[in-house]
Amino acid sequence: MTHSTVRVAVVGVGHVGALHAQIYATLPHVKLVAVCDLDQAKAQALATQLGCQAVASPGELKGLAEAASVATPTSSHATVGKQLLEAGLHVLMEKPLAESLEGADQLIDLARRRRVSLQVGHIERFNSAIQEAKRHLTHPRFIEVHRLSPYPFRGLDVSVILDVMIHDLDLVLDVVGTTPSRIDAVGVSVLSQSEDIANARLTFPTGCVANLTASRVSDETLRRFRVFQEDGYMSIDSKDQSVELARKVDHTIRRETLPVDRRPPLNEELAAFLHAVRTSTPPLIPGEAGRQALALALDIERAMRQTKG
Repeated sequence: MTHSTVRVAVVGVGHVGALHAQIYATLPHVKLVAVCDLDQAKAQALATQLGCQAVASPGELKGLAEAASVATPTSSHATVGKQLLEAGLHVLMEKPLAESLEGADQLIDLARRRRVSLQVGHIERFNSAIQEAKRHLTHPRFIEVHRLSPYPFRGLDVSVILDVMIHDLDLVLDVVGTTPSRIDAVGVSVLSQSEDIANARLTFPTGCVANLTASRVSDETLRRFRVFQEDGYMSIDSKDQSVELARKVDHTIRRETLPVDRRPPLNEELAAFLHAVRTSTPPLIPGEAGRQALALALDIERAMRQTKG
């Protein structure tokens, strides 16, 4: 099946889903067969543009598509994902995997029983700068993360933790290799019903500490991930895909900019998903990894709301 054409669909064609569809339409050995959205006019307009079908319900994709990206609101991830997995489709679920751990567990169990791929869209793992930086990691001692962005007017059915910070929670878990033993968190609502700015301090059994700040009400876009370890530190800009490495050499600090082969992360993510589908191999970011990031995000939300009293 390695070179066969994979029939794919996209469920939820807002900003992110439309990007998935547009990329699928350009990839070799891929046929975008359908887009699905409750807003039929939006689905039909995109379908016309990309030369595929527009359908109103995920149930209509059974037999039509082999695989699907899901980019619907978080609150519907479990319901939509279950429909697709039950129908035997491979699923790429945008982050977070689900709204609850119960929903995440149902998706993971169903994918296992149906023997199909379930990949979670933690796109930063496919960022070329992150991948280059990981080659130079030794034993992280302190991690400082800032992810700031302007008000999105979308994704507001969840807090900034599940909407924005979860990208970095997945990265921190991957880098440190264990879950935190202590969580301290604060957050405030500004323009939406749930928290728009949050800070979390995570202490790990290894002694590593991670300090994460996320905001969706900033006037700038910033994606900075800094790692301090015994022999120096790295500053990673995942927006510009650049990495600066600083090391202590004798009595000086030597700085260098690492070479980064910049590639569009979403294209890399979709290619990895399709590779897992074609080769029947486990996806690079399986449901279990998405569940781990979700569990930490929910723990941070609880700690944050307890702090508020």
